[in-house]
Amino acid sequence: MLASTLADERHRTDPPPPEDARGVDAARVRAVCAHTLASNWVVGSRAGVEFAYTRPSPERYRWQWYWDSCFAAIVWRRLEPDRSRQELSTLLRAAREDGFIGHTVFWDGPVRGVRRLYYNVVDEGDLTTATIQPPMLAWAWRAAVGDPAAEPGIVAHHEWARRERDLEGDGLLWLVQPDESGLDASPQFDPIWGYRAQGLPGFLELVYRNRRLGFRIASVRDAGGPVVCEVLTNVLHGLSELALGRPSVTGALVERLYDEQLGLFLPVASPPAVGRIPVTWSALSPLALPDLPEAIGRRLVEEHLLSPRFWTPVAPPSVATDEPSFSLHEHTLGLRRYWRGPTWVNSAWLIWLGLVRLGYRAEAEALAGGIQRAVLSSGMREFYNPRDARGMGAREFAWSALALELAEPDERAHESHLAAAAEPA
Repeated sequence: MLASTLADERHRTDPPPPEDARGVDAARVRAVCAHTLASNWVVGSRAGVEFAYTRPSPERYRWQWYWDSCFAAIVWRRLEPDRSRQELSTLLRAAREDGFIGHTVFWDGPVRGVRRLYYNVVDEGDLTTATIQPPMLAWAWRAAVGDPAAEPGIVAHHEWARRERDLEGDGLLWLVQPDESGLDASPQFDPIWGYRAQGLPGFLELVYRNRRLGFRIASVRDAGGPVVCEVLTNVLHGLSELALGRPSVTGALVERLYDEQLGLFLPVASPPAVGRIPVTWSALSPLALPDLPEAIGRRLVEEHLLSPRFWTPVAPPSVATDEPSFSLHEHTLGLRRYWRGPTWVNSAWLIWLGLVRLGYRAEAEALAGGIQRAVLSSGMREFYNPRDARGMGAREFAWSALALELAEPDERAHESHLAAAAEPA
């Protein structure tokens, strides 16, 4: 499918997009990504349980983070396919009997010291946090390994998510804390959690309250919440549902979270948010869904993604540039506040999947080129300045290896990697 005439006209008048991927040395991108993943790989055992996973960043994040491992496994299939299976199987070894998998697994020992104050653990010796990250294990397994429906542990994990977090029976999941979305201090949560939003001093109060309630969503809701139905979380959940061969939740996502007037997806909270919810990249993340209605996808692209508020020289920022909350500072009040402006490679890749599916070939190449140049000029960083590609955050950051997905596009990208896994590249 070719890009629409409207998109072509838009680019004759708007500021030119970033240079496309032509001229970027894909072999150099592959070498940088392979080096980082290999350097971050760790193996060992805890209490007789063997583990093997990719540390998100050796200098800052040494534990196993749920969605980081899912993204790393997707790239490992191109380099050493067996490590994809090892990575995701290690997550499964951290599962409780009921299928729950926490968003951080402490394979090298329990949380101690000051981290105990703000990590979502109930008891000091816990193997994992008591909170989740977006449940994308089945989708990652489908993309990197094989059929997730044939793996009882994966099925049990996603059954737990549906059973415990689908509060209204429509297939959509709800969260107890902003960090469960993986988007931490995103300004979309400011009108919901207020002074207790992540990255503000009141977040410790939120963690303490939720720890006392065992991080059980029913207890949190009964205590006044907030609980949140968030967009990106449900996009990744929806991809996993499709990967498992289950009914799509895309219709429910559109009905519940799509604002027809704005042409954007926004989270819903209970109690409701106080004030307007800022526009972040999460509002565009349904582009990754292969069954998103085409008309909605084209509105997301042509009215928002290709506007100056998101179409920056590197790749889309995590917050629209015209939002008052847009910032390229890594800290506020001495605290790290992530997802408030810089570009992240995983978000760029998910949006790129939608551009590919909808036929925006030139735009997809431009986005891919911006990410690849950022990686080659600044290294594998946690995030990047969306205007000049300056590297920010942690170094040797594993999921930025998703740049390889942009440098060497997979033929399954146009269907969001939901077909049977291909032979390793």
